[in-house]
Formats: sequence, C-alpha cells, structure tokens
Amino acid sequence: MADNPYESDKLVSEYLLFHYGSAAEILPPDAPAGMADALDFAVRTPGHFTGTGGRALDLGCAVGRSAYEMARGSDEVVGIDFSHAFVAAATALATGPVAYTRLDEAHRTTPLEARLPGDIPAERVRFEQGDAMNLRDDLGVFERVHAANLLCRLPEPERLLHRLPGLLVSGGELVLATPCTWLGEFTPPENWPDGPTLDWLGRHLEADFELLGARDEPFLIRETARKFQWTASQLSHWRRR
Repeated sequence: MADNPYESDKLVSEYLLFHYGSAAEILPPDAPAGMADALDFAVRTPGHFTGTGGRALDLGCAVGRSAYEMARGSDEVVGIDFSHAFVAAATALATGPVAYTRLDEAHRTTPLEARLPGDIPAERVRFEQGDAMNLRDDLGVFERVHAANLLCRLPEPERLLHRLPGLLVSGGELVLATPCTWLGEFTPPENWPDGPTLDWLGRHLEADFELLGARDEPFLIRETARKFQWTASQLSHWRRR
C-alpha cells in the first residue's frame, strides 16, 4: 500500500476537490470557459445512463461522487476502488462532511470540507476495497456498471473486459470512460491496445454488447493555484445484449 500513490493524503485531497469542490474552490478568478466546462466530471459520466432502478456498480469509484450520483436512480449501489484511503473517504461522506486540505502554493494551503448534496440517498450506497481485475465471485449482477478513468490504470485491463458481460443483466447499461493515457508505469506496453482504444474495446465487447454512442468528456484536476490537469476522457456507452 505504501507504494500506491492513491493512498497518499495529497491524492485523497486532490480527488475530494475534484469530486466535490465548487467552481469557486477549484478555478482561478480569470479561468477561461473551457476550464469551467470540464468541472463535475464525476456527475456527468453517470448521467449517460438511461435506465433506473435495480443495482448499480461503480468500478474505480475513487472518493465516491459517481457512486452517490448513481444512487439517485438505483435501489442499491456498490462502489469499489483499489485504494483503501479513497474508500475510507467515500464511506465517511455518507455520515457528514470530510475535512481536507487544498494545496495552493509551496507551504500555503486552504482547509476545505467535502460534503454530499442534500438530496442524495446515501443509505443506498456502500463501498469496498477491491481489485477491478480480481472482483469477488459473489458480487452478483447489475443493471448499470460505471468505470471512469480506470482501464488505462490497470496492469491487465483485458481481465476486466472479460468479466464485464457476467456483471450485467440482459439490457443492462455499461459506461466506460478512459483518457487513453496508456503508461508503462501502470500498464505494461504489451497490454496496451494495438490500435485506437475504442476499436480495441469494440473487439472485446461486441459479442456481448451493443455500442450506443461515444463522445469525449473533459475533466479538470487542480493540483495548485496555477497548475491544472485538463484531460479529455473518451466515454463509450454500451448495452448488454
């Protein structure tokens, strides 16, 4: 766990700001329009689902915002992340605000609190630590599965792709989003797609899923007052045959 950057206080704070921060807390005063358009990524991606009711699964849930958003239209939501620290923060939000620190510059920081919107039925959501490549056998099946910015962080992403058909009921929906930033530090090059990522997904999923649509969804992560990650994640929406 010590070698996993997603267990650090720094990354937990960055992701709490990414998932729950307001525009005023994230953006500089003179932010161009494109930065504002990239906010609320963890709210926008589950918004692509069309169905309601039943069970939902959020893989790579980080600090939980997408899982909580999925609870608006689901009877039960399971959020799974590899990071124990992310799971602890996501779980704590169900019972009240979570304090964290925003890094501004050098030693300058700002104390902030992450909190859930008041209309989210948090009692429908539970979180657990787990490995998306080795999901427990008794997880069950779901009406909706969401995995955002996860695939290109897995050492063997095809192991998850092979498991996906068994996680969804017939007619169930799958939303995948990936910035396609394939890096050797996370995924050995021999396990990268051998062509465009969307084509690679199609080859693995087309026997069991129908592609409903694909588009880019931008996201913005604030590192300091003057340093931001702006990235376009390729979102694809599928239906289980």
